[in-house]
This record gives sequence, structure tokens and C-alpha cells, in this order.
Amino acid sequence: MSSLQAPTTDQDLPGYLQALGVPGIIDLHVHFMPDRVQQKVWGFFDRLPELGEPAWPIAYRYSEPQRVQILRELGVKAFSTLNYAHRPGMAGYLNEYSKKFAAHYNDAIHSATFFPEPGVEEMVGQVLDDGARIFKVHVQVGSFSVLDPLLTSSWELIAQAKVPVVIHCGSGPHGGEFTGPGPIVELVERHPELVVIIAHMGMPEYDEFATLAKQAPNVYLDTTMVGTDYVRRNFAPMPEDYCDTMHELADKVVLGTDFPTIPYSYSHQIEALHNWGLGEDWMRKVLWHNPAKLLG
Repeated sequence: MSSLQAPTTDQDLPGYLQALGVPGIIDLHVHFMPDRVQQKVWGFFDRLPELGEPAWPIAYRYSEPQRVQILRELGVKAFSTLNYAHRPGMAGYLNEYSKKFAAHYNDAIHSATFFPEPGVEEMVGQVLDDGARIFKVHVQVGSFSVLDPLLTSSWELIAQAKVPVVIHCGSGPHGGEFTGPGPIVELVERHPELVVIIAHMGMPEYDEFATLAKQAPNVYLDTTMVGTDYVRRNFAPMPEDYCDTMHELADKVVLGTDFPTIPYSYSHQIEALHNWGLGEDWMRKVLWHNPAKLLG
């Protein structure tokens, strides 16, 4: 039985990582956006109570340099920037921002996005040539199908490059016309070499996406918000036997947090995962070894 205590504050995290015996954290689900986009996103979360939703206080509402410094102080050695296009004509602007961001901060993972629109294949090819190492698409916010014919050649390019794609495709916190496991199952069948990371473990369709991860060699799950008090209380508690599933999928789970737009401390995500009781080796894989492998 491990004697290592879960971190309960951000200040606990560096010591926890040292005791765990990992160089730090690789977080594959972090957002850095152009400021006017970031402010709009934060504004949306600020208005949730007006829409009858639970309040979502943003824990890390700081400037871009301050947020980078916070991640470094927490022990995060590499982090994505996961912009996502939700309408035509947006991806190029976001990709240029992400490219410059990664050039400026050497611990940022060069991230990119795309949208089903004319010219998407050329844009995806260009960002791959520019060195993008991870993609993000959000089918609920973007309201598009991963099976859109406009995307077929882009999926092929990304699969050939072995660059992972983080896809928000579960129906939580709200479903959409194109969310749920069905389209992703078909996407993986069409492109078995495509490396897919299911954001938020596909909540609330936890079991269906876990089954896909068991069956498909290149499908992974990210931990973003899963197991936290906020999610358990408000919209997507885990199935009762889900920790057994996580033990079985030890090599297919990667850390994600949604920093900075989270309604609790960064350490709470790590605390929640630790308290599943799956052991130190499982934590080492999730926080470091699995994401390191995906990034090559």
C-alpha cells in the first residue's frame, strides 16, 4: 500500500511529483488562446448562472505570462495550448497564434486545430509541416461531424503523421447533434492509424468510450475534470466500477486538466486521480510516461 499522500493544494504538487519519482507533469489538455478569444470564453463561463447552470468560478484568470509561470511552478514540464475552431475561417488565425506561442515558450507543445471547410487539407498539411504535435477539435461547440467528407483527407494526413488529436466528443456537459460515441467509433474504423485522445474520457458516455479504448490500439482517454468534486456534484459522476476500468486501461490514459478555465485548484485533478487508489505506477504513467510516448 502506498504511503504517498495525495496533493491537496497547488503548493503540495512539486513535492508530490518528486516523491512519485517523475520529472514532472505532461498536460495534454491545457488552453492558451488569443486574448480576445480567451476573454469571450471566460465571459461564457461567467454567465452560466444566468442560464440556470451551476456557477463556474475560474481559478486561474491571469495574464498569459502569469499562467505559464503558474504551470512551471506546479511542475508542468510540457503543456498543449488547444485552441479549437468553431466556425469557418477561424482555424488559420488560431493556428498562427499557437505556432508563435510554441516558438516563444519552449515548454509549450505546438498545438493546432481545423474545421470542415474548403482548403482544410492544405491548412492541416501546412501546420504539420510547421511542426504541430497535437490537434484539438470540439464537435459540440463546433457543431460538426467528424465524418464530414471535407475532413477525410485531413484525417489521413494526421494519421500518417502519427500526431494525436484531442476530440471533445462526449455529450457532457451538454450533448449536441454530433456528440456521442457512434461517430468516433466509425472514424476509428475508417482510420485505424489515427491517434485519438477522447477529451474528458467522453463523459458522460464513460463506459462506451472506455470500451473503444480497449478495442482500438490508437484510442486514448484524457482525464480532464474526471473524478473531480465539481463534475461528480454537477453533471457526470463516474460509473461505480470505473476505477476497475481505469486499472485495465493504465497504458491508455493521459493527463488533461482544462487549465486555466477550471473551477478548482490544479492540484485537485491530481488529488482526484490519486484517490482512485490505482497506485503510484498508474499515476506515473498518466502524469508522464503515457503522454510522453504519445508525443514521441
